[in-house]
Amino acid sequence: MMTSRDTRKYVLAIDAGTTCVTVILFDLHARKVASASAEIEQHYPQPGWVEHDAEEIRDAVLSLMQRAAGAVAPSEIAAIGITNQRETAILWDRATGRPVCNAIVWQCRRTQDICERLERNGLAPKIQSATGLRIDSYFSATKVMWMLENVPGLRERCRNGEIAFGTVDSWLLWNLTGGAVHATDFTNASRTMLYNIDSRQWDDELLSAMDIPRAILPEVRETSSHFGNCVASVLGEEVEIHSLVGDQ
Repeated sequence: MMTSRDTRKYVLAIDAGTTCVTVILFDLHARKVASASAEIEQHYPQPGWVEHDAEEIRDAVLSLMQRAAGAVAPSEIAAIGITNQRETAILWDRATGRPVCNAIVWQCRRTQDICERLERNGLAPKIQSATGLRIDSYFSATKVMWMLENVPGLRERCRNGEIAFGTVDSWLLWNLTGGAVHATDFTNASRTMLYNIDSRQWDDELLSAMDIPRAILPEVRETSSHFGNCVASVLGEEVEIHSLVGDQ
């Protein structure tokens, strides 16, 4: 007997890159059926600074999903997967869903002074042994530190559990699930400079040293996992989200 699962013959892939967002509908033989894309505006408020409007990324993804999937019934889509620019940091209000400020993009060099402070404080050996990374403004941790130090009242709100942190994958997942799921995967967590790759846990010693409240962090899951369901308002029916993966 045919089940409803037998009618699901497409996969919707979201590629949220640095300059462009693309959504592609594939059949189960990995053949492209439809696609849609849009450029993302880059913001340069100061030399060396690079920002994105996280809401622009979210809105582009929602619109492109509807365009790319418009030729098929939502009941025919087996799953959604997300690949994204890594290291870009976003903090948002859990109650309103609004970012506290623009996303700080992986290319941004504004946190070089913070990196030098971490070096002076002797954190380099611990960071490298725990995360496999060398201290650099490329990674998410110092971007979060910068926001905590420069957005008034933000640290207290983070400690109170009012604020969520995520890279672009977590931000999109949270929005697609209607705020129900705050999670990321190993490939994104491992580029934050906060994730212990041996214990596969957020590293409490690093969080304490950088004064980053643990309450803001997403749950870390396997790259190929059931991350929740995209709410029906996006495509007309709930669709399962089954993968997050950082690009490159």
